[in-house]
Amino acid sequence: MTKWLDSVGTDEDVVISTRLRIARNISNYKFPDFMAMDESQAVIEEVLNAMKDNKDIYRFYRVDDLSELERVELVEDHLISPRLAKSSKNGGFLLREDEKSTIMINEEDHIRIQVLLSGLNTHDGWEICSEIDDHLEKNIEYAFHEKFGYLTSCPTNVGTGLRASVMVHLPCLSMTGHINTIIDGLGKIGLTSRGIYGEGSKALGHLFQISNQTTLGENEEEIIKKLNRVVLQIVARERSTRGYMLDKKKIELEDKIFRSLGILNYSRLISSTEAMAHLSNVKLGCDVAIINSINPKDIVKLMIDIQPANIQRNSNREMTKDERDIYRAQIIRNKFRNMEG
Repeated sequence: MTKWLDSVGTDEDVVISTRLRIARNISNYKFPDFMAMDESQAVIEEVLNAMKDNKDIYRFYRVDDLSELERVELVEDHLISPRLAKSSKNGGFLLREDEKSTIMINEEDHIRIQVLLSGLNTHDGWEICSEIDDHLEKNIEYAFHEKFGYLTSCPTNVGTGLRASVMVHLPCLSMTGHINTIIDGLGKIGLTSRGIYGEGSKALGHLFQISNQTTLGENEEEIIKKLNRVVLQIVARERSTRGYMLDKKKIELEDKIFRSLGILNYSRLISSTEAMAHLSNVKLGCDVAIINSINPKDIVKLMIDIQPANIQRNSNREMTKDERDIYRAQIIRNKFRNMEG
């Protein structure tokens, strides 16, 4: 998994990923929460039929056919939503072979198209998203209202149905406390900050998802343009704060980064929360050239690999929390040994 990290975006010293998601529903069907099983099965068949020309590059998965561990791993890899992973009503998804796009079926809405790319890449992401949406719309009659736009299960998605998100790594703005001012300011311009797995999740490892708050009243291009503009301002703030700390507090910064490197290299037991905090410091060290022997993208991949479901899948067995903490420390030590040569 995490093939999407292989794509190339811009500003990767601060921006981890760009995600575009649009919500769509099919006319003449109830919303997923109110559908009977035969209706939800009919929705799956409509979507699969609409995508039959692309069956060579997409693979269909039915959520019920996956173990709980496999579902959580897909959430940790950012390929499906936490809500779809818990779906009990014929949830399914089509995953493109390069993992850049997922078409979720019977999540909160009948269809959720997601495009996920590395770095800041809203232009390419929107092109891919639009292409899939246009293809589906040729074969499926979407629920649409002239005044309200695309109709969705949750009122906050009505209109364009577009949620555009950019995941940013903001260690220096977090260390200086300036992140709180930025998050407060986002709400005033129709944007919001979420944790690394979306609404209700925590901002681990100084990672924040910046996304649009509303989907009605602006078209898709306006939403993406505003998000892009604000993200670039945040990127500039993070970089200038990094520059300030390198200039005025270099010893303290180096101490924090190398302490984290030491803990990661020698721990025998470590939780995912602690590991994320130290990996964040080491990624910062790589991005500001305090550490030159490690590729920052390898740190991002490790941030995903050390999540609970991923380490259990890699070990081919279920584990207790204590067992996971021991195995996580072992994975990190081995990875750092390989990364540093």
